[in-house]
Amino acid sequence: MRFVEREARLSATRLLVLGVVRMYGRAHGYQVRRELLTWSADKWANVQPGSIYHALKKMTAEDLLEQVDVEPGEGGPDRTAYRLTGEGEQEYQVLLSKALSDPELNHPDLSAAISLMTTLPRARVINLLRHRLVHLQAEQQQATLMLEELKVNMGQGTPEHVGELYRLWSSISAASFGWLEGLIARLEAGEYVMADEGGEAFGEPPTR
Repeated sequence: MRFVEREARLSATRLLVLGVVRMYGRAHGYQVRRELLTWSADKWANVQPGSIYHALKKMTAEDLLEQVDVEPGEGGPDRTAYRLTGEGEQEYQVLLSKALSDPELNHPDLSAAISLMTTLPRARVINLLRHRLVHLQAEQQQATLMLEELKVNMGQGTPEHVGELYRLWSSISAASFGWLEGLIARLEAGEYVMADEGGEAFGEPPTR
């Protein structure tokens, strides 16, 4: 579980760092850190300063980012500015789409994706979220089925209290399903400015 959670945090950090650099067009580590702190990403995605700088260096080595300038630091070391490469833009689109649609990913990934969903066209976001909705519905049905099977097989070795696990699973799925239905409805009603619309969508780069 700890490995899975760590991988989720790393994925969320990767998406958020790419998203902020993309939003500014070019940005240095301190700028990325400052922006994410205003989103409280350190709380809901556990994004720490060290992980931000590590992600910048790692993605530069992977040719997803490129160094474009070195700015004098304010009483400290020089600051290296980065921007997305073409491969970096592709990686950003893939990570964002996957985090919106894949229910197997943990909450930090979804939280990161929701904060950046306005950088995609409205119809695409709705389609990605509907894909997640179908999987959540299947999870609810499976939890209900497992609870019914437990009742039928009672006395054959399975402890009765194990049913609480299935009830927990079903309740979490139901809550997520209700929230997701509401978000899709709000998007369909035109709430929020998205990337393919006339206004300035949050997270979009300064020039296109």
